[in-house]
Amino acid sequence: MKFLATDVDGCFVVEPEPHGDERGFFARTFSADEFTRLGLNPAVVECSVSFNERRGTLRGLHLQAPPHAEAKLVRCTRGRMFDVAVDLRPDSPSYLRWTAAELSADNHRSLYVPEGCAHGFLTLADATEVSYQISAGYVAAAGSGYRWDDPAFGITWPDADVDRLTISDRDRSWPLVSDRRR
Repeated sequence: MKFLATDVDGCFVVEPEPHGDERGFFARTFSADEFTRLGLNPAVVECSVSFNERRGTLRGLHLQAPPHAEAKLVRCTRGRMFDVAVDLRPDSPSYLRWTAAELSADNHRSLYVPEGCAHGFLTLADATEVSYQISAGYVAAAGSGYRWDDPAFGITWPDADVDRLTISDRDRSWPLVSDRRR
């Protein structure tokens, strides 16, 4: 596997290194030892899947508050998506910066999102399925989020025509960073 650093401290695009033959290919997509060597959280406590019927579905930006903060390894198993991580760790050198990667069933890439970063995505194809390996169990009371269009982040979403996006009421109503600082 190759770990490609991003603009967010501790966030990596993970690319498998396929070994192919006449049958197809084989590639590792996760190794606890390699994650540990890089100082990344290798724990997998829960795995989840998200199915998104329509292109233009936006989910996020989500995270869990400490002590239930979670790292995520996100992979697109069907379709295509624009996957985003936003650094919300005040002591981080990349605080309030974001990074994104296009993940697809064809490129087999993953995005490692460390604890303290919010995560969200925009589907770029109909019937997009997303797989998550998560380092901590879900705790509803610790669930939190920020607006996907918060100007403090300045995320450049592809084809983000607000009137045509599919977004839950909950995701539309998350606060801005500036609202939480007051």
